[in-house]
Amino acid sequence: MNQVGLVGRITKDPVLRKLTEGRIHTSFTLAINRNYRNNEGTVEADFVLCIAWGKLAERIVDYCGKGSLVGVNGRLQTRTYTNKDNVRIYSTEVLIDDVRFYVLKTPLNKGSNEKRMSEGSKIAETIAPIGFGEDQQFADSFPKGTNELTSEFELPKTEVTFPIR
Repeated sequence: MNQVGLVGRITKDPVLRKLTEGRIHTSFTLAINRNYRNNEGTVEADFVLCIAWGKLAERIVDYCGKGSLVGVNGRLQTRTYTNKDNVRIYSTEVLIDDVRFYVLKTPLNKGSNEKRMSEGSKIAETIAPIGFGEDQQFADSFPKGTNELTSEFELPKTEVTFPIR
């Protein structure tokens, strides 16, 4: 079984990308706080690359901005490619099947999809993964042991409990 469920905050405004075949997708990094504090007393985070396709990608780009708290369900995918320096790169990402919006932040560049579409991605590049380099640099830019997105949060109480008999 290959199934993943994550809740975290989006690290930057998602951008809609259109491939040459007419398919659309978005990729973004989800910052997920760990359940413990390190020796310095700070909460560390993991940064997970997430990818959505089609209408789901459109909805994420339309409603979510940097800092939005979302829950995603999907599956893990690992792929490899060779970069410009002829080094083999491995990438693990979550392909999103379902998304839940918990706390939304309006994207800074809110506008039509044409305006939000990446200029360099109107024609797909078939070798390098789209957006991986940007997201990886963002995740690596945080000093170890700190997290800009460490605001404590509680999910809304939407569970219904049933008595056990």
